[in-house]
Amino acid sequence: MGYRGEISKWLMHDDQKDLFEILVAGALNVVFLALIAVLLWFLGRSMLTLRLAKGFGILWLVTLVSIVLVQRIHRLFRVDLYTHADAFVLSNLAVSCMLQAGWSAFAALAIQDFVVGAPVWMAASLYLVGALSCLIAFYAVSSCYQGHIYKMISLPLALASFMAFSMWPASGDVLYGWFFARF
Repeated sequence: MGYRGEISKWLMHDDQKDLFEILVAGALNVVFLALIAVLLWFLGRSMLTLRLAKGFGILWLVTLVSIVLVQRIHRLFRVDLYTHADAFVLSNLAVSCMLQAGWSAFAALAIQDFVVGAPVWMAASLYLVGALSCLIAFYAVSSCYQGHIYKMISLPLALASFMAFSMWPASGDVLYGWFFARF
C-alpha cells in the first residue's frame, strides 16, 4: 500500500476526524487565498489578499486557542455533553458565533477600505470576495466546533453579520475594533 496509503488510512480513521476536518479546512483556506490573489491582482487590489491572509492566520490562531481554553474551562467546571448538555452546547455556540461575527466584521472593514473609489462592478466583486471569505471562515471555525447546531447557526450568522457590518462598518469597528487594532 505504501507510505502515503498508510497515512491516508490513518487520517481517515474515526479517531482522526477532528484533525482531518482541520486539515481540509486549512487546505480550502489556502486554495481560496490563491484564487482570490489572482482575482484581486487583476482588479488592482492585491493588497487585500495580504490583509485577508493575515486575518485568516489570526482567525486560525484564535480559533485553536479558543477551543483549548473552552475545553479547559469545561474540564474545570466538569461540564460535558452528557451531564450538562445545555451549558456545554451554549458555551461552544457562543464562542463559535463570536468568532464568526468577528471574522465578518474584519472582512467587512477590510473590504470597505478597498471599495472606496471603485466602480460598481468592482465593488460588487470585492463584496463577493468578502462574503466568500466568511464562508471559508465558517469552515475554519466549524472544523473545531463541529456540532450540527453550531453549523446551523454560524453560517447564517456569518453571512448576515457580514451584510450588517458592510452596511454599518462603524458597528463592526465598535464591537471588534479593539481586537483588530492589536494586529
